[in-house]
Amino acid sequence: MDPRQHGSRLVIGTRGSPLAVIQAREARDRLAAALGWDKDRLTLSLVRTTGDAIQDRPLSEAGGKGLFTKELDSALLAGAIDVAVHSAKDLPSFLPDGLIIAGYLPREDARDAFVSSEAKSFSELPEGAVVGSASLRRQAMMRRLRPDLRVVLLRGNVGTRLGKVESGEIAATVLAVAGLKRLGLLDRATAILAPDEFLPAVGQGAIALVTREADEPTRAAVAQISDQATAVQLAAERAFLAVLDGSCRTPIAGHASLSGGRIAFRGLVLRPDGSEALAVTRAGEAGEAARIGQEAGEELRGRLPAGFLDPQDARPRHAPA
Repeated sequence: MDPRQHGSRLVIGTRGSPLAVIQAREARDRLAAALGWDKDRLTLSLVRTTGDAIQDRPLSEAGGKGLFTKELDSALLAGAIDVAVHSAKDLPSFLPDGLIIAGYLPREDARDAFVSSEAKSFSELPEGAVVGSASLRRQAMMRRLRPDLRVVLLRGNVGTRLGKVESGEIAATVLAVAGLKRLGLLDRATAILAPDEFLPAVGQGAIALVTREADEPTRAAVAQISDQATAVQLAAERAFLAVLDGSCRTPIAGHASLSGGRIAFRGLVLRPDGSEALAVTRAGEAGEAARIGQEAGEELRGRLPAGFLDPQDARPRHAPA
């Protein structure tokens, strides 16, 4: 079906954070160019999600990743929007029936950045320094690198988290390079963390476009702007996550790279207190990306000791007000 035969308008749904809006505008601009439409035919609809509303406790205690997507899912299923734009790392392992990831925009840098006003690296932080994050993956990795650090909950948008560092309320945090770049704030990064030291979250740096599975014209429109290399990488990463049923409750990392038609994947699962981590690597042809990710997940799942992911001893304390 020719995507240009779509109806006269498309409604694009997004969270209302500054970063989410920037990502939605990129999707709108790419769709407008591909369809030959004026941008005013692609409307942005801001949807407040439960995850945005909860700021006083870890999302893992309130339901996990779906808190950033369920209101957008509902809007899609109700026909209120046609496309939902998400940071791919926020998507749960399985989407509701009737919805599908129709494509991905070209992936930005997937790495994490160390941000601090007190030190140039984790190793230079003072003993017992207060560091913050809302991600169990980042919390566990911080504890793995420096068990002496005091890890606290750090919620809020990128600007809020940067402000906590600059005011001295916390000594350091870790943020996605992609988000800093899209916001024009990469100069606030103290150091870029190598994946070998700090493996990214599954989907980090990628923007996912979700549609109704039965909406063929919109799926065809999204296909016009979907980046194939990103889709291959995410096929491996999300297959890995699905096997482990990864969520905000689980410290899981995974990243796939693509070169010369071959894919290389590395996955990691950590104890929440950072005391132990199990890693897996796989490589193969790009066309086998999903199988490679699945097999990596199955291998790692088979190696995990009972209770490995029990978070009871690693709940973060709240950051100072």
